[in-house]
Amino acid sequence: MPEERNQPLSYLNEFAIKQDPEDYGLADDVFSIEAFKQKLHIVVVRNDEDGLEFDMIGVYPAIANAFRRLMLSEVPSMAIEKVYIYNNTSIIQDEVLAHRMGLLPLKADPRLFSYRTEESPETGTEQDTLEFELKVRCTRRKDTLKDQAHFDDIYKNHKVYSGHLKWLPKGKQAQIYSESSVSCVHNDILITQLRPGHELDLRLIAVKGIGKDHAKFSPVATAYYRLLPQIELNREVTGKDAYLLQRCFSPGVIGIDENERAYVKDARYDSCSRNVFRYPQLMDAVTMARVRDHYIFNVESVGALKPEVIFVEAVKALKKKCRAFIDEIEAQ
Repeated sequence: MPEERNQPLSYLNEFAIKQDPEDYGLADDVFSIEAFKQKLHIVVVRNDEDGLEFDMIGVYPAIANAFRRLMLSEVPSMAIEKVYIYNNTSIIQDEVLAHRMGLLPLKADPRLFSYRTEESPETGTEQDTLEFELKVRCTRRKDTLKDQAHFDDIYKNHKVYSGHLKWLPKGKQAQIYSESSVSCVHNDILITQLRPGHELDLRLIAVKGIGKDHAKFSPVATAYYRLLPQIELNREVTGKDAYLLQRCFSPGVIGIDENERAYVKDARYDSCSRNVFRYPQLMDAVTMARVRDHYIFNVESVGALKPEVIFVEAVKALKKKCRAFIDEIEAQ
C-alpha cells in the first residue's frame, strides 16, 4: 500500500538513484522479482480535492507508462451512450447536443454495474444501465418589466444545466441508489441556452465503458508523470549572480543563505526551462539532469472515483492482463 509522507520532500532523496542522463541503468539488468520489490517505493506526496500526486520510484519506464495508459483508457466509468431526442427546437443540432450529453461526468460508481452484453435488452437492465430524462421549456416571465435587460429576469429556463437531468430508476435501483449518487458530478454544467418557444425533450441511457472505446468513459481529467529533476551546482555562486540564478528557476528550486550564497533548495519543482544558459557567467555553474527511475505522477479525477481508487483499479487491470498472458504461455 502507498505510504503517506509526513516528512519534507527531501526525504524522497534517500530512494532516488542518481544516474547519468544518457543511461537508464535498467536495460542490461537481469530481472529479479526480489530486487524489483526492494527497489519499488510509492510515496504519496499530496492527496486532496485538487488531485493525487505520488512518486513511483525504482521501476522500469514501461511499467510507469503502463499505469498511466491504464488509468486513461482501461479503468471503467459510467457515461451517457444513447440519446433519444423526442423534441429539440433549440439552435443546437441534434448530433452536437447528443455529443455534449455524452461528455457529462456521472457520479455513479462503475464497480457497482456490469458491462452491457449482446444478450442485454435494448433498454438495458438495472444491473448495467442508468436512465435519465431532460425536459426543459423556455418561457417569458409574466412579471417582467419593460426596462429589464438581464436574461435571468426576462426568461425562465433560458439556460439548461446538468442539474436539469432527472433520474429514472430501473427495477429496484431506487432501493439501492439515491439520485445524488448517480447524477452528474456538478449541477452547474451548461448544456445549451434557450429562448421562448425552444424546448428539449430527451431520454438518456448511460452504460459502463472504458476510455479505449471512447474518451467520455475515461475516469480521469488528466493523468501524467514526469521524471524527478536533478540539479547540481558545480561551483559557488554568490552575490548578484546568486539572485540571478534563483530567478532562472521556478520558485522554491534555488535558495539563498545568509551569506548570499546559492544552494539547491528543492529540485522537484524545477520546470526545466534552461533559462540559466542565457547568461554566460552562469552556464558552467549548473548541471541539470533527471533521475531516470523516479516518476512523479499527477492524477485528477472527473469525480466518479477518487484518484487513489483509480490508481488501485489500474493496478488490478495490469494484474489481470499479466495473469491472462501467463495463462496463455502455460497453455502452449
